[in-house]
Amino acid sequence: MNGAAAGDRRIERALIPESHRPREYELPGPRSTTDPRPTPDTTSDVIRWAAFSCVLVPVVLLWYGASLAGAAGTAFGLAAVTAACRVLLRRSERCAAQRGGRHSRGETPVD
Repeated sequence: MNGAAAGDRRIERALIPESHRPREYELPGPRSTTDPRPTPDTTSDVIRWAAFSCVLVPVVLLWYGASLAGAAGTAFGLAAVTAACRVLLRRSERCAAQRGGRHSRGETPVD
C-alpha cells in the first residue's frame, strides 16, 4: 500500500463512526470457533415492538382527531392482543425446548 492510500485509510477511520465501520475494522482477526454466538431473542423483540405500537397507535389516533375513548379502547385492545401473543410465543418456545427444537425425530415435512 502506498502512502496516499494509507493516508486515505486513516482519514476514513477518523470520519466514519465506529458503529458504522465495515467488519474489517471491527474484527481484525478470525473469530474463534470456541466463542459461542449469542442467539437472538426474537420473541422479546416481537413483544417490544408490539408494546411500542400499543403506545404509538393511540397517540397517532389522538393526533389525527380521534376521541380519547376510541384511542383508549384501541390501546386496551392492542395490549390484550399483545399479552395473548406473548403467552403463546413463550409457550411455543418452552415446547420447542422440551422437544429439542424442530424436526427432532429425524423426519422432515413434505410440502
